Amino acid sequence: MIYGLLVLGLIGLLLLAKRQAIADWQHPLINILMGLNRLYCRYFHGLDGVPLGLPRQGAAIVVANHISGLDPLLLLAVSPRPLRFLMAAEEYHRFGLCWLFRAVGCIPVDRQGKPEQAFKAALQAMREGEVVAIFPQGKIHLPDEPMPRLKSGAVRLAYLSESMVIPLHISGVKAQGDVFLPLLLPARATIKRYPSLSTDKQQSGMALQRIADCISGAVPTP
Repeated sequence: MIYGLLVLGLIGLLLLAKRQAIADWQHPLINILMGLNRLYCRYFHGLDGVPLGLPRQGAAIVVANHISGLDPLLLLAVSPRPLRFLMAAEEYHRFGLCWLFRAVGCIPVDRQGKPEQAFKAALQAMREGEVVAIFPQGKIHLPDEPMPRLKSGAVRLAYLSESMVIPLHISGVKAQGDVFLPLLLPARATIKRYPSLSTDKQQSGMALQRIADCISGAVPTP
């Protein structure tokens, strides 16, 4: 009887996860995993379940501050479309997780070798109408630390693909600065969305500064 109840509970959880998935990843297993992630972020980390306002179709680029290893899961939980994350190659090839990163379309960045290959892959994805997500600070960065010089790749991708940049600010995560510990601590995570930005090559410096202001939380809540 206990075994039967466990099976029914698991089936119920999987069905609930399937209904919770708000982005179609064109793969039933990935959709279920994303539904489970949404439940995890909403009920364990207190994240508002309102979907992120992305265009229904066409390319876009999402940029956000990077305070913990939880950040990508939070963004995926509120994105109504699949996100293609750029991530460090050493993280992409982490044992036991590479298959998942590959399945969800992450783009590995070989920072010690040929990072331009990742840029070309991201640009191609955007030209095919996909949404790319980048943490332009380049690594985990605490809010009380001086803002580093942002990587310019997000702005370059935006004007080369003629796409909008959507800046976000993540806050409320526990054990900020750590990769794994925030995954285990309940929190009251929030994501603030700022107005989309358009840019061209001549305005790239201004756009980069605006992105820095938004992802740092320096801009008042819209």
